[in-house]
Amino acid sequence: MKRLKRLFFWLILIFIVLYIFRLAYGYTKTFDDTTYETAFFENISSSKRNYASKKYKVQSNNVNQTAIKVDQKYEKIAEIKTKSSSFEQEEASSRKTIEQFNALIQFEQKSGNKGYRKLNLVVGVPPENFDSLYNKLIKIGKVQAKQITKKDKTNEYKELNAKKQSLEKIRNSLIDLKSKGGKIEEYMGLENRILEIEQQLQGLGVSLGDFDDENEFCTVQFSLLEGKEVKIGLMQRMKVALEWTVSMYLQIITILFFITLFAYLILLVIDKLQLFERILNKK
Repeated sequence: MKRLKRLFFWLILIFIVLYIFRLAYGYTKTFDDTTYETAFFENISSSKRNYASKKYKVQSNNVNQTAIKVDQKYEKIAEIKTKSSSFEQEEASSRKTIEQFNALIQFEQKSGNKGYRKLNLVVGVPPENFDSLYNKLIKIGKVQAKQITKKDKTNEYKELNAKKQSLEKIRNSLIDLKSKGGKIEEYMGLENRILEIEQQLQGLGVSLGDFDDENEFCTVQFSLLEGKEVKIGLMQRMKVALEWTVSMYLQIITILFFITLFAYLILLVIDKLQLFERILNKK
């Protein structure tokens, strides 16, 4: 009798725990499940990149040597996806916040009809204001996703500089060679080669320009989506939670029943085999 009571107690406890879990989970669903997929950030990611630098000293292990100065170049990107039922108010708040921290909206996309609007912003923010702006923006609306990524770009910067210096040496050598005269075909070939190098140097100049101290920015990719807030009454929540709990409870009980039945059959077979073995041993 005690075992039966204990069994009923655990069965009822499992049901109550499942019900409370589902009821609590329902309160986390405050917005509709409509998703707004956008490739905006992917499309513009290669057209403009923001870089920043950090200067610091690394102390050498040798006491006689002075500290080594390091100029690190890095790319820091924050991604924020938030949702709001007060789209216009939250949009105004986000723009005001961006302006407050001396940040610059570099790319913008706004689309959708009322009730389904979306705003995508790529913001360049001074490195010293990055954390403050990020902490303010994640308080706008209801954040769906957020992350910060930081990549070291020091080697890339050094490679660009080395390539630039190499091209400049080649260009100067070709210019010197051109001044010595020669055949028209050779002269034209040198001119074309010099022109190609000049074009490559211009491209490198643009890439290196992104690393200049005066252009230093970190990036914030901010996405504001409009979503209708779900208004669900207590009775409706309790009804949905009860339906889910009954369904899940029956599934769990069914699984436990078949596991128990399978274990019983296995034990029964083992018992029969042992009995059969004992009979054979007696003979």
